[in-house]
Amino acid sequence: MIGRAATSGSQSSLREANRSLIVDTVKQFGGLTQVELAGATGLSAATISTIVKELLGAGVVEVRPTSRSGRRAQMVTLARRVGLAAGVQVGHRSMRVVLGDFSHTVVAEQSLPLPHEHLLDTGLDRASLLIADLLERVGSPIDELVGVGLGLPAPVDGATGMISVRGVMRGWDGEHLAHVMSKRLARPVHVDNDANLGALAEHTLGASREHLDSVYVRASYGIGAGVVLNGAVYRGYAGTAGEIGHVQVDPQGAICRCGNRGCLDTVVGADALLASLRASHGNLTLRDVIALATDGDRGCARLVADAGEAIGTVVAGLCAAVNPQVVVVGGELAETGEILLGPLRDAVRRGVLRNQIAPLEVVAAELGPRAEVLGALVHVLQSTDVDIRGEDR
Repeated sequence: MIGRAATSGSQSSLREANRSLIVDTVKQFGGLTQVELAGATGLSAATISTIVKELLGAGVVEVRPTSRSGRRAQMVTLARRVGLAAGVQVGHRSMRVVLGDFSHTVVAEQSLPLPHEHLLDTGLDRASLLIADLLERVGSPIDELVGVGLGLPAPVDGATGMISVRGVMRGWDGEHLAHVMSKRLARPVHVDNDANLGALAEHTLGASREHLDSVYVRASYGIGAGVVLNGAVYRGYAGTAGEIGHVQVDPQGAICRCGNRGCLDTVVGADALLASLRASHGNLTLRDVIALATDGDRGCARLVADAGEAIGTVVAGLCAAVNPQVVVVGGELAETGEILLGPLRDAVRRGVLRNQIAPLEVVAAELGPRAEVLGALVHVLQSTDVDIRGEDR
């Protein structure tokens, strides 16, 4: 009888482990067909079918018809009742908030401009109010919110939720941001660098999803990069990996916010770009420069192309160190297309070893300006442990 009990217990544990594996795999990818689930988990089609039926009956997953290669299939996603997550991207001049479910489907979103040098309390208050407003808009109470992802244009120590380099976001230093915002909403908060989140989103949903190793470059008001190695975001010690905006490119250059001289941000950041156009074009915004460059203004196009070359030279050094399969370029400046991307690509290829077996690709981001906020959403969903009975824990 003891042997039988052990066997029964082992079978029960195996079934429980398989259920958790299926739920975690669906959570990671947002949704998979049963055939894709079998391939991703290594479980047999019969086991997948049986467990999906159990999870469907428990209200943990939802199943809907779809097609793959012209054949009908069953798409498996986590049920909406499992909960919603919020993604927040705080930029230099704007804030974007999304609500989404475990299938990575955005159900509501909102953005608003921010003043220059916006304050921490004001910024987090606005984010909390926007989240509450979006929850009300979709008819969901706050207890359906499993967590919040907060993306910032600064290096972040994931263990503490604090900005790890002083001066990069003035007025936000020294604060345990995850704790501060969690007190406002009474929900878990996960804080990360915006380029890391862009890298996560493009790897999960966008241009680098077919690659295990990738670099995401965010070319915006500042320059940053997110690194994905073996399918996971690599943040480095205290979150400073990928901070290419603070690589020195001009030893005699201007003083950077970080305290060093001649960082990449001081050469191709928004303030530097706009200052170099002031004599010829007057007072412009970054959006103005992007629109003018796209419309054929030679001066603005030249400026963006030069920025692309400077960024690409620094990215080449990063690629030489980590050897990614693809570089994905996003951020506002990437909206100029090949004006930025062409010179950036050429500079990267000049600066890395020519790999004849697997040449490095440099491509545009697929998720556009939503990459970082979608990454914040994905970060929460992947960090939330879902009970196979249908309750988050």
